[in-house]
Amino acid sequence: MKTTLLSLIICISSFSFAQPVHPSDESRKIQIAILFDTSGSMDGLIEQAKSTIWKIVNIASKMSDKGKAPQLEIALYDYGNDEIKTPNWIRKRTDLIADLDSISGQLFSLKTNGGTEYCAAVIESSINDLKWSTKPTDLRLVYIAGNEPFNQGPIDYKKILKIAATKDIIVNTIYCGPYDQGVKEFWYDGAQQTQGSYFNIESNDAIKHIDTPYDKEIISANDSLNKTYVGYGRDGLYRASKQATEDQNASSKGYAVMSERAEAKSKSNYKNGSWDLVDGIEQGNVKLDSIRVEDLPAELKGKTKEEQTKYIENKKMERTKYQNKIGELSKKREEYIAEEMKKINESDAKKDLGSAIIESLVATAQKTGFTVE
Repeated sequence: MKTTLLSLIICISSFSFAQPVHPSDESRKIQIAILFDTSGSMDGLIEQAKSTIWKIVNIASKMSDKGKAPQLEIALYDYGNDEIKTPNWIRKRTDLIADLDSISGQLFSLKTNGGTEYCAAVIESSINDLKWSTKPTDLRLVYIAGNEPFNQGPIDYKKILKIAATKDIIVNTIYCGPYDQGVKEFWYDGAQQTQGSYFNIESNDAIKHIDTPYDKEIISANDSLNKTYVGYGRDGLYRASKQATEDQNASSKGYAVMSERAEAKSKSNYKNGSWDLVDGIEQGNVKLDSIRVEDLPAELKGKTKEEQTKYIENKKMERTKYQNKIGELSKKREEYIAEEMKKINESDAKKDLGSAIIESLVATAQKTGFTVE
């Protein structure tokens, strides 16, 4: 009896003290909601966003806390466009999601049209409707960009920003126009309510990229990287074609933007487990044994489980190879750009949407314990 009781106690103790998963073991999140004014005067703003989205993603991917990269989630809204047939002309384009291709697709679908811009209303919508993390260690950021008075509309911006502050959501404002005008129109005061940052940008200025000797090689490696994706299920073919479409969208903005997208695809935040077998198996989204034959890609049909497993393992090795190659070339590319930037007079370097978001993101992340490569 004593032996049995002792064995039971040992069993229970072993179960109780088996290594638990602590919150500190989990990667921290960086959640970013970007709210775009898409009224008629904002074509330049949207073009800047299309040209800098991957640079923003890459900066977030270079952050770490205790050696772990953060999980990045982005949400998009547009407001102030008469084509938006909702109260206060607000449209949520995406929830806070980690699907970077969907973010890119929504961004490239933005179009401007005349309208009335209510900043407080779109901020209220983002604060109330998005699934913000409640973990104190996670970073919650809103960036709102536009050029009309911040206090327009039926909602008191100070009241909604007070609510944001209680949820530890930092609201940063980006005024498209002269600095002093943005201050007069309450954009500076809006940022102060949550201890956020205020920026002004010239939204009609095209972003000047620096092409490098490494861009074409990075893009070539990206083409090879794409061949390592193995689509499965109903969405497999569609999502593979969507991936190619977002490559084309980035390419339409030049070598630099495509190189930045390729770099993003080489990082841990570019995940496609919902449609790609390599990511899906690694992330635990799917098991080969559980996939119906009709949901298998053509290249795996008719093969044994051992052959299928070997095929996936080979694709994974190829992917790692090309991701590492892109990573190495991207470092050389950054070093080249850093040298070229030294030749540019600082007074000639104007802020744009991307540089404003990156400056704020890096400063805020570092204050909360993140390190940046």
